[in-house]
Amino acid sequence: MFKGLCAFPLTPMNESTIHDQSFVPFIHRLVQAGVEQIGVLGSTGNYAYLDRQQRRHILQLAVQEANHIPIMTSISALRTADVLRLADDAQQSGASAVLLAPISYQPLTEDEVFGLYEQVSHSLSVPLCVYDNPRTSHFTFNDDLYARIAELPHVGSIKIPAVSEEQQAARERVQQLQSSLHPKIALGISGDPAAVTGLVAGCDVWYSVLGGLFPEISLEITSLAQQGNVAAAHELSNTLQPLWTLFQQFGSLRIVTALAVIQGWISEPGLPLPLLPVSRGVQTQLRQILQDLHTNELTQSFFSTNNNRRMDSNRTTDYI
Repeated sequence: MFKGLCAFPLTPMNESTIHDQSFVPFIHRLVQAGVEQIGVLGSTGNYAYLDRQQRRHILQLAVQEANHIPIMTSISALRTADVLRLADDAQQSGASAVLLAPISYQPLTEDEVFGLYEQVSHSLSVPLCVYDNPRTSHFTFNDDLYARIAELPHVGSIKIPAVSEEQQAARERVQQLQSSLHPKIALGISGDPAAVTGLVAGCDVWYSVLGGLFPEISLEITSLAQQGNVAAAHELSNTLQPLWTLFQQFGSLRIVTALAVIQGWISEPGLPLPLLPVSRGVQTQLRQILQDLHTNELTQSFFSTNNNRRMDSNRTTDYI
């Protein structure tokens, strides 16, 4: 657990329905690609827009279809009581790990965040990944808080934000964290544009948005980086720079949703209101990016017709 590539698939949906028939093929594709872990109901999985029953349903589908690949699921919620209920659901449904971000309407103090993790960790029988995402949680961890939380039972990983683009600075940052944390803690890099830098710096796992949609190229980048083939890893990641730029401009959820629509894997809008799809102009950019990746010698094998075929959508029905 907590190594290599953890791919986060979309939860295709609209205002009234979760589209099971679109979600299940995403899981099948990740299984076929051989990802190390699957992270359902992350930010890309729209967890914050789903109720408890819907979240349990998606998790159960993922566990059922994952062919023994470990499934991590988000248990984040505004109230600790709800987090604990979601933790129970996760464990009863067969999740191999849980992911928890300190989300809140009111700004949280360090003691409040520590108290959340302390209470939840003592209720678990599976590993917990600390989700540090200041963009969505509006809370910024410091290293002392990392260290305190890392000593709690069942804490197994910290999903850190993007590190410096400068490799030496990134390495020093990761080494600093590793020296202050219990050796059991796996560091995971998030923010796909920073994946190579983070992996080369010593992170154990890439928590990847793109991996949920295009696992083959994400696995190759992960393998190259962790095997020390730094130049090749950066070269392959750099071919995706147009996507990374759009991720940063519009948010990764909107962009991967648009990519899935363009590929014919989900239907529009694919997002819950008030979120809106990207503009037609951005969709045109994405079509051109996919075409360029299809013809680029470095990436064409990952974006071939065979790899990106329209996924079978006849196995399940919508969940209403």
